[in-house]
Amino acid sequence: MTWHLRRLGHEVGRKRVRRLMAIMGLRAIYQKPRTSVPHPEHRKYPYLLRDLVIDRPNQVWCSDITYIPMKRGFLYPVAIMDWFTRKVLSWRLSNTMDVEFCIEALRDALMRYGTPEIFNTDQDSQFTTPRFTGILEERQIRIGMDGRGRWPYHVFIERLWRSLKYECVYLHAFETGSELRVGLTKWITLYTALAGRTPDEAYHGAPTPSGPGLTPDQMANSNAVRMAA
Repeated sequence: MTWHLRRLGHEVGRKRVRRLMAIMGLRAIYQKPRTSVPHPEHRKYPYLLRDLVIDRPNQVWCSDITYIPMKRGFLYPVAIMDWFTRKVLSWRLSNTMDVEFCIEALRDALMRYGTPEIFNTDQDSQFTTPRFTGILEERQIRIGMDGRGRWPYHVFIERLWRSLKYECVYLHAFETGSELRVGLTKWITLYTALAGRTPDEAYHGAPTPSGPGLTPDQMANSNAVRMAA
């Protein structure tokens, strides 16, 4: 739109066009997925990571859902990640936002890697349903949920989703769910996030490059500085 207006002789920049489009209510028309939908009747748990030093595997796990646009509609991956090493402990792919694929990923991670001290998510209905939280409570895992403004929680798993989409999904024209599943499996197996080492190497005891433990806010800020550099 900016270039179109410039061709018509209007000296405008992207910021001004964006502001004017927002005022006029103009936006692109396309199907938008909704992956963050809280349930008004589900219990919300307090945020537990404020000022917490995270310095070892299995201290904090986190989980999140994203969307992948397909030729027809969307597919939704969920991942269970170890916060300290960024290792993807388990993941599943679904064509619906039902809680079943989240529960399946959670059970798989617990079976393969034991239990964390804290399990942190956002307040999406899939993570607040008693069917999901009950599995954690049965194992005496503390449940934490971030509210508005708790962006440090999202930074590493959001970086996972961003890397997955730019390094895998957008480079391949996956047309079917089976093709996408194969592609994601290969990419996640090779995913590298810690100074040239895989999260798997860090998770299983190799010295971590981040040095002493940091709080989520400190880890997120240091990560943002590295990305900016």
